[in-house]
Amino acid sequence: MSQKKICLVTGGTGGIGSAIAKALSGAGFTVIATCRPSSELSTDVMHDKLFFGYDDIHIYPADVSNFNSCCSLVETILVDFGPISVLINNAGITDDSSIKKMEIRQWHSVTANNLDSVFYLSKLVFRSMCDQEWGRIVNISSINGQKGQFGQVNYAASKAGVLGFTKSLAAEGARFGVTVNSISPGYIETKMVIDLPDEIITSIVSEIPVGRLGKPFEIAHTVCYIVDEKSGFLTGSNIAINGGQHMF
Repeated sequence: MSQKKICLVTGGTGGIGSAIAKALSGAGFTVIATCRPSSELSTDVMHDKLFFGYDDIHIYPADVSNFNSCCSLVETILVDFGPISVLINNAGITDDSSIKKMEIRQWHSVTANNLDSVFYLSKLVFRSMCDQEWGRIVNISSINGQKGQFGQVNYAASKAGVLGFTKSLAAEGARFGVTVNSISPGYIETKMVIDLPDEIITSIVSEIPVGRLGKPFEIAHTVCYIVDEKSGFLTGSNIAINGGQHMF
């Protein structure tokens, strides 16, 4: 079992998630990064591709939209490494459509991955964190959870739900030394964004006062600040990282 604090990063093989995993490994944590069970790459191949040289990052497949899968994940981590002290709820998907065309499947899939997963994993680790009298939960929301977005009633609702969840759980954890905070990224330079047509990226950047997309390491840097030992007075807060696109 690891002597370092154990950190679980869901969606840890994506653009933002992998940046968070690397930053937390560099900060001295043992990191478990989840990937989708349907990934076409083995975890060993994926690790070499994303985390070569990071011996304290381990990739575990999990369907975080499924409670039983989350239970198995947490139980396996407990056996392999020890109790989880830091949870980064980063996993999320989009499946966009206007509400007139949106299928029930799209609503349930997005809310299950983006919001149900936050409840499942927080519930599974929260008691242990309280017993340890120390814990950090960071939930990744979105600028669109704050302001809404055309064609994203499912995504925006799920990310807005994350904000309410964060504040409520922060109230439960405060007296036990467990902090719960959220981050709302704006448009970040990940594959999902940079694969958009050039004219759409240009339009997006034109609305960002700093004049560029955000970088994944900027989100990761903020995560490291929130989970630091010295950040115990920060709880129930949302940090918006959007280049000034939405000031709230």
